[in-house]
Parts: sequence; structure tokens; C-alpha cells
Amino acid sequence: MNQKVNIMTEANSEIVNQAIAGRVHQYRKAHHLSLDELAKRAEISKGMLVQIEKGRANPSIGILCKLANALKVSVADIVNVSIEPKVAVIKGRDIPVLWRGENGGQARLLAGTKGPTMVELWRWEMQPGEVFSAEAHSRGTIELFHVEQGSLTMTVDKKDYCLDSGDAMVAQTDVPHHYANTSEEITIFTLTVYEVAGS
Repeated sequence: MNQKVNIMTEANSEIVNQAIAGRVHQYRKAHHLSLDELAKRAEISKGMLVQIEKGRANPSIGILCKLANALKVSVADIVNVSIEPKVAVIKGRDIPVLWRGENGGQARLLAGTKGPTMVELWRWEMQPGEVFSAEAHSRGTIELFHVEQGSLTMTVDKKDYCLDSGDAMVAQTDVPHHYANTSEEITIFTLTVYEVAGS
């Protein structure tokens, strides 16, 4: 059980995948990168990148993070929920589900700023037994958590931290980390990710 559960199992996944395909291609061309160069920078296979740009892949959050870092943009830029510094309203129907757990949990990227320095606001619902494992983010990345319901076990650099409903936490996540619902009820939490450009 980890982040390899692919994103977007809803009916609109094809539309979202096509949008991701277009944006990745657009950003790659803007940086004058070949497929080989971007694949190497993002540490993903060229075959995976080709499938993403053709809209045939259903990339995990981990893959999206790698591409965003390599392209010096945010994940929100790639999935098109990023906002300009002026006020912008993102309707609930336009907020993508970017992770689905094997027991029905989900993670939605509610809003985010444009990269390369970026802030993302997420809402997670994890069913009992679900785990999301993440590779280290770029140096200096910080995640802020608030548990709304249930309990969350957050593991940072192999050390567990248990949060109950109402608890909050700040964690530097430039090391491997994962979120888990080890309870017998649903866990709902809000997550903010702050990643500094050039880290």
C-alpha cells in the first residue's frame, strides 16, 4: 500500500490526463528540453514521459512532483488549479482527485500557487489501512497538517508521529515520509505544502 495507486479513477480522468499531457509538453518545450533530457531531470523513464505527453498515462502524485520539480513549476501548474496572485475562485467541480486509495480514500489538490516557489493546499480522506508513501521533496520543503477527523500516523525519516482529531503538525519533508490511517475509522486531514524554488 503506497503512492503507486494511480490518480484519477473517475470518469473525467481522460480529460485531466489530456490536460496534464498538454501542460507537460508546453513546459518542456518552453524549457527547450528533449524527452530524454526531461526524463533524466525528472528521474522517470522516457517511456513514461512519452505516455504522459500522449495522455495515455495516469501518473501518480510522485511522478507529478518529479516533473514539476524538473520543469520548475508546481504540481498545481500541471493540473491547472494554480492561481495568480489576484483573487481566484476554484469551484468544487473543478478540483481534481489526484490520489485514490485502495479502500476508497482520496486526495484532492484544492488550490496552489504557480511555481517554482509554490504553496499547495490539499484535503485528504484515508480509509482504515490506507498508506501514502512519498519520496523526499526538494531541500527545505515543509508540510503543515491539521487532522479534522480520526487519527493520522505521519512517518518522517523513519520516525512515527501520531496525530488525533484537532491536532496539527509541521514537518520538514525533504526526507522520505508517509501518511497512514492505522485506525478503524476514516481519517480526514488538511495538508499545506510549501516548497522553495531552487532548493
